[in-house]
Amino acid sequence: MAVNSEKLKSGDTGSVIIVAGPTGSGKSALALALAEHLDGEVINADAIQVYKDLAILTARPTPRQEALVPHHIYGVLAAAERCTAARWRALAMAAIAAARAAGKRPIIVGGTGLYIRVLMQGIAPVPDVSPEIRQSSDALYDTLGGAGLRDLLATVDPDAAHRIASADRQRLTRAWGVHQATGRPLTRWQHMAPAQDNLSCRAIALLPPRQLLYQACNDRFAAMIEAGALAEVAALAKQNLDPSLPIMKAVGLRELLGHLNGHWSLEDAIRRSQQATRRYAKRQYTWFRRQLAAAHIVEEKYNDRLLPNILSKMS
Repeated sequence: MAVNSEKLKSGDTGSVIIVAGPTGSGKSALALALAEHLDGEVINADAIQVYKDLAILTARPTPRQEALVPHHIYGVLAAAERCTAARWRALAMAAIAAARAAGKRPIIVGGTGLYIRVLMQGIAPVPDVSPEIRQSSDALYDTLGGAGLRDLLATVDPDAAHRIASADRQRLTRAWGVHQATGRPLTRWQHMAPAQDNLSCRAIALLPPRQLLYQACNDRFAAMIEAGALAEVAALAKQNLDPSLPIMKAVGLRELLGHLNGHWSLEDAIRRSQQATRRYAKRQYTWFRRQLAAAHIVEEKYNDRLLPNILSKMS
């Protein structure tokens, strides 16, 4: 992944600052501090924070934080909607353009590596799939099972079938749906050159020591429970949503639903959720370490003490 490794410059209003890192690393606090010091606006790059539901469980910025500087793409979609990488990128590009028009510094923050990648590299022009085709693809998955649909996909898009696991319902049904909608394999669409936006990006990656990060994950989830995350999950459960929807992949959701459905105690649900959060943070850590190697790496969990040094890298 190509990242401009020059020093961030507070006077360079054209470049977009990207603040990345695993969950619990303090990236949201850093993005807010940068926005306050650099007259910026914060733009969300977390795949689940785009939804209106689960504000506590997904650690969305609080109303007090959002009042300090403009925040964009937080809580803008209903839980029943699907936010693809292409859709998020369009929202992000619009927010970047609006911030620039207002003379503000765009600051992207989030832990969804795919979103950050498509922002920086562009995205292949894969067409949208209609709700009808999406529903028929889901029905086919239910009928054939993951292995059966994967075998069927192999007859029209063997490359996609080879790289997608039979248990990955979302990617399998998408690949099948794209072929049904366009007559072309998803792989062929993905190999088309992405549109170039000439977007200049400067990246900061927070990568604290893993044990410190894991403890932060444990503490944060406990705080979420204290703040009312379980009631959020109960309210979402009443919507009877399609299990394949993106919001249903929120970290900790499955475990808390298990408690509400009587499968395990709250204490066990918290323990399971903390373990799931640590595993997710480990995957994010590995991705950002590899993919943002040219970024300014901060090997600590963010706190205000670090801000002067980070700001000095921008002068």
